[in-house]
Amino acid sequence: AVVSTQSTGEEKWIIPSAMRYSKAQWTPFEGMPVQGSVSRVVLRGSTVYIDGKVLAKPGYGMNVRDVPTVAPDHTVQLRATSESEEERPRFYSSDSYGPDAELRSGVIGGMVGVSGTASLAAAVPASKKPSAPFMPPYFGKVGLVQEAEEPLVLPIVRHNLTRKHILSVSQFDRKILHQIFTVANQFKRNLYPGINALAAGCVLGTMFFEPSTRTHLSFVSAMQRLGGTVIQLSPSESSLLKGESVEDTVRNIQGYCDIMVMRHPTPGKVEQSARYVSKPLINGGDGVGEHPTQALLDVFTIREEIGTVNGITVTMVGDLKHGRTVHSLARLLTLYNVKLQYVSPPELVMPEEVTSYVAEKGIKQEVFTDLLAAMPATDVLYVTRIQKERFPSPEAYEKDSYLLTPETLIKAKPGMIVMHPLPRVNEISVEIDADPRAAYFRQAENGVYIRMALLAMLLGKC
Repeated sequence: AVVSTQSTGEEKWIIPSAMRYSKAQWTPFEGMPVQGSVSRVVLRGSTVYIDGKVLAKPGYGMNVRDVPTVAPDHTVQLRATSESEEERPRFYSSDSYGPDAELRSGVIGGMVGVSGTASLAAAVPASKKPSAPFMPPYFGKVGLVQEAEEPLVLPIVRHNLTRKHILSVSQFDRKILHQIFTVANQFKRNLYPGINALAAGCVLGTMFFEPSTRTHLSFVSAMQRLGGTVIQLSPSESSLLKGESVEDTVRNIQGYCDIMVMRHPTPGKVEQSARYVSKPLINGGDGVGEHPTQALLDVFTIREEIGTVNGITVTMVGDLKHGRTVHSLARLLTLYNVKLQYVSPPELVMPEEVTSYVAEKGIKQEVFTDLLAAMPATDVLYVTRIQKERFPSPEAYEKDSYLLTPETLIKAKPGMIVMHPLPRVNEISVEIDADPRAAYFRQAENGVYIRMALLAMLLGKC
């Protein structure tokens, strides 16, 4: 169990003769003065106790004496990947390979591109097996096996995205997604040599006609991490106030930069503006329309967290009518073998144009109004906020919403993940943040790596 404790300077108490949930009804620490309290208990990935309330059902516990002891299997399975690979690239770790440089560089590197699976023990000739006991290799980020002195470098993919606009998820196929995710994966694990100079001398122009935190800052961070620079248009201080059209503004901005990202409250406005420019333009969100880069980072996060996008059930919750993130994600997920579940109030259901598109692709869909009814089958719970800014009046905004709490997650699968495009308002309790299944902040970070990959590929730098 993972126990989170919270200590307050004022909470002092004396340990009683028996604690509330003690079977023995006795403790050797009776009468001892203590300070602080246990606020949360996470057992096998689920929050089972929080702030004095037990959430787990009777029988959820396990007698550790009854758990059989199994000797670890040190055989490492190496699995080849390709552009048609269904799952994300896997990184393996085991104490069965030691510091022998020839063993690691020869066998591990030599297996790249080999089809099927092979046991490491079978792949290594007897003459190459070290006589000394194996020592664990160096582990970099997220368990990636790599040399301490020289990082592993994977090949950069071939693609046709150079100098292209990114306007809608409809322009992607599985091959392109694999290419983008491969580059993003390398950037995330810092496997690309000279990464901080890839875009040296290049300028990104940002034009956000609507408020943004994560999308804007992650694009700025991505460009700077690649060694480029950023110029930003502030609509409140631009010639738009003098009557200049958006199209003329975009035409001028492209003269000052090499690549652009634009957000606008009007659906289709970014695509319309792209007709007037020759340099790459990325859609950073167009009203209730689409948000393609968010959908890319969402699918990338699912691959990172679960390992595959195939054979899973994705449940989208909240304001599905106005949420451009769920519109793009639902469309993009049709490239995979998934089931989609929609949970929303009747007046905020997923638009028919989206559900019709999904149905044409042969993807099974199911509609709910009760979140708990959809929870047991869910592998990915994608929560969205009720978007107040999209409603014509304050009265229209007063809709029922769904609040995700630790009690709600009791009905969830142990391996389920919770995602949210953010910002969060009141749809996810802050108590969920400490749950290992809460992936939304990791999801936001993944946006940097996806946007680094897009910038580098559109600029022709990889």
